[in-house]
Amino acid sequence: MRILLVEDDAMIGKTLQQALQQDGYAVDWVSDGRAAQAAIAAADDAYAMVLLDLGLPKKDGIELLRDLRRQGNRIRVLVVTARDAVADRVAGLDAGADDYLTKPFALAELEARIRALIRRSHGHDQNVLVNGPLAFDTAARTATVAGCNVELSSRELAVLELLLMRCGRVIAKEQFVEHLCGWDQDVTDNAIEVYVHRLRRKLEPAGVHVQTVRGLGYCLAKA
Repeated sequence: MRILLVEDDAMIGKTLQQALQQDGYAVDWVSDGRAAQAAIAAADDAYAMVLLDLGLPKKDGIELLRDLRRQGNRIRVLVVTARDAVADRVAGLDAGADDYLTKPFALAELEARIRALIRRSHGHDQNVLVNGPLAFDTAARTATVAGCNVELSSRELAVLELLLMRCGRVIAKEQFVEHLCGWDQDVTDNAIEVYVHRLRRKLEPAGVHVQTVRGLGYCLAKA
């Protein structure tokens, strides 16, 4: 899943970007409100969510959030800020934030809140995504088929997660690239074909099938 991180503190930004990338997320990082607004507009619906600081240069986080909601943009937004007064939390939530976390925070809590927001955006209420014998734990980043572990690379896991999140719907190759790859990652449509081929090789013997919809993309059929 692809996340936009909006943070003007270089040390915090770099630390969060690296930590979330290690968790399997693609993370684009900008340091001011105007750059964030431009990135969201350019990405269409590619971002699963935004991590938004409030005290930003060029455009304050609350102003950015209000503009997004006025424009009808429903992207999930988790405010991560040092503004910890009750009035600030109320202002952030009233402006349209989906969640609000104050600094300093435990990385594990941030990761859990991210997972919760992404789950809810896809209509899921738990960390484990299940489709027939296939189960994927979004927190542990592990996949099992009929209770047996399946060894998958981080990129294969990311492709599988998107297929499960949109189970029963066709996903174009271009959408995989947009949703799973950040600005610093060079992934082509051909690479997506390779990852899907590897998934099939590991999952199909157990009866899990990723279908090719010719000219459109790939689909994990609902079991």
